[in-house]
Amino acid sequence: MIGILISRNYKTPNFSGCCPLTARRGLLSAALITAVLAATSPAFAQGPRSVAPVAVKLLDAVVNISTTQTLKGPKGIPLPKVPKGSPFEEFFQDFFKNHQRPGVPRRVSSLGSGFVIDASGLIVTNNHVIADADEIIVNFNDGTKLKVEKVLGRDMKTDLALLKVKPEKPLVAVKFGDSSVLDVGDWVMAIGNPFGLGGSVTVGIISAKKRDINSGPYDEFLQTDAAINKGNSGGPLFNMKGEVIGVNTAIISPTGGSIGIGFAVPSTTVTFIIDQLKKYGETRRGWLGVRIQSVTEEIADGLGMDQPKGALVASVTKGSPAEKSGLQAGDVVIRFAGKVVPDMRKLPRIVARTAIGSTVDVEVLRKGQTRTFKVTIGRLEEMQKVAKKPEKAAPSDSDVKELLGLTIAPMSKKLRNRYKIDEKVMGVVITRVDPLSASARKRLKAGDVIAEVTQEEVIKPAEVVSRVEAVRKAGRKTVLFLIADAKGELRFVAVPLETYGSIDKK
Repeated sequence: MIGILISRNYKTPNFSGCCPLTARRGLLSAALITAVLAATSPAFAQGPRSVAPVAVKLLDAVVNISTTQTLKGPKGIPLPKVPKGSPFEEFFQDFFKNHQRPGVPRRVSSLGSGFVIDASGLIVTNNHVIADADEIIVNFNDGTKLKVEKVLGRDMKTDLALLKVKPEKPLVAVKFGDSSVLDVGDWVMAIGNPFGLGGSVTVGIISAKKRDINSGPYDEFLQTDAAINKGNSGGPLFNMKGEVIGVNTAIISPTGGSIGIGFAVPSTTVTFIIDQLKKYGETRRGWLGVRIQSVTEEIADGLGMDQPKGALVASVTKGSPAEKSGLQAGDVVIRFAGKVVPDMRKLPRIVARTAIGSTVDVEVLRKGQTRTFKVTIGRLEEMQKVAKKPEKAAPSDSDVKELLGLTIAPMSKKLRNRYKIDEKVMGVVITRVDPLSASARKRLKAGDVIAEVTQEEVIKPAEVVSRVEAVRKAGRKTVLFLIADAKGELRFVAVPLETYGSIDKK
């Protein structure tokens, strides 16, 4: 901040008449510079501009949430086992009957934060703040306490909840801003109920955007260094216009207190979820019906792509919108409903926010060619079980082969039993992996099944060998396998075509 003030507000005075030697040599002391800056720049003397004009208008819209929950008490101390007829039997029975306390229900309390989004009494908070609560009380800045009449809806995947209270007069409400226009370094302000202290204001900046902290499939958190502590959960994160651009949800801390790493659900996510909870009392997300994985550099090479991008379809659910539209395992989704899919993480978020029943264009790369499919989006809760495929006749080629550090064999009942491979899984079975090979580094193991090589189904070891050899002759550095585990879960694995003895050993 000092650097900014110096460059924007401070013009170097002419010191030639008072201290020419010092001025020429650039030896101004820090104290002298500070004194000059304070005299010539009021902004520097007073520090950063106060956030009080913004904060004072928001305090009445931020609430403290207290909950109570009834838990069953301990059942008391069990009577020690003593021999029947022992002289101690009567003593123990008398002592424990008179002194042990039977299980008595007890009430526990917890505190959190929230904020009003509608003057009629709609309040947003985190789901974990009110989870399992028997009673929820909302405490306002003016001392008013209101009991929550109803939890209108909750979404566990994003940890958001919408509450309804019945106020005697209109409440002060806040508006949502657009978190997508924030930049790293922008100032933000958090207001909440840390450690039960009541409305506390902290200020910081946006430290990072689109953080994935592995809390759910739709992670896209804003990271801030504004102090967020226990009790701040569910409270708002504001921009300097006084608009809500996030809901404070989590912190990283070894002590439980703020160390400057806090996370907020961005308003672009919050507004979608809250609108759904208002309309339906639940979140209705779009469903495509594919299992996806990241496109790594090696997988991109195996697919013949110039660079890694998009979301790789590992499998397609039977009866899903994806299957009905013609999408297949091995397709790389690069655009969905007109929106670019830069990586795997982006696709679930775009699909989830797509209107159920709408038909959209899905652009994919398939074997080097760009193709577009029309997909009618389903609802996530309508996921159907994958139907088992009838097992094909056992291949006649029973030769075991070795390549890339793998020993592979045709599928058989014996191998199914040995590795407990599900009946629906088809392909070539890996029976051994050389621990020093590239295949081992890619975590392939005995019992895995090669379902496809270069996006072509295989049921014979010879087919695997010939396709790997074709990739080698084409000058590629990796070969792309579609691997199924014993339960049928699929994933693509790009194995480097490093020199590893003979490609086809019997």
